[in-house]
Amino acid sequence: MFAVLKTGGKQYKVQAGDVLRVEKLAADAGEKVQFNDVLMLGGDAPVVGAPFVEGAGVQAEVIEQIKGDKVIKFVKRRRKHSSKRTVGHRQKLTLVKITDILSSGADKSGIKAATGSAPAGEAAPAAKPAKKAEAKAEAPAAAAADDLTKLNGVGPAAAKKLNEAGIESFAALAALSDEQIAAIDTIKVKPEWVEQAKELAQG
Repeated sequence: MFAVLKTGGKQYKVQAGDVLRVEKLAADAGEKVQFNDVLMLGGDAPVVGAPFVEGAGVQAEVIEQIKGDKVIKFVKRRRKHSSKRTVGHRQKLTLVKITDILSSGADKSGIKAATGSAPAGEAAPAAKPAKKAEAKAEAPAAAAADDLTKLNGVGPAAAKKLNEAGIESFAALAALSDEQIAAIDTIKVKPEWVEQAKELAQG
């Protein structure tokens, strides 16, 4: 009996006892893994998946983590003062030995699924939802802020400077004391702005 499995974007035809070099898996040497993306089962009664065979799996034991043969990339640009660049690369691979092929019940085997190892620095996307949550949390505060450009003599640039100084509402501007106004160095707050802010804050 043989199976055609998919891992690391490639397809492999395997039988029990075969040793494969596959794209790096997140598993240690001696650990058992299971490939659940089985495209076909061969034998007396072949089964072709659509695209995968439901319930089928291929179990394997990790032998070791290895590197593939070195590949040289050489770039040369013609003409005067040409540049040359040589880069070498060795693909990270996992050596596995196929131990068993399951035609059904793979989802209940209890062996962890074979998954690829994420490259370094790819854990950053997990932090994105937190940033989105922060943005959502800040949104209500931004919505509650007043439009300071409604004050006579305050344009978008002045409103931005007021916001940078921590003044985002009419009430905050109206509550400023003379000492606080003098302490603001990003913009000169005019007394008429404070008077208008008091009226607008009262509605």
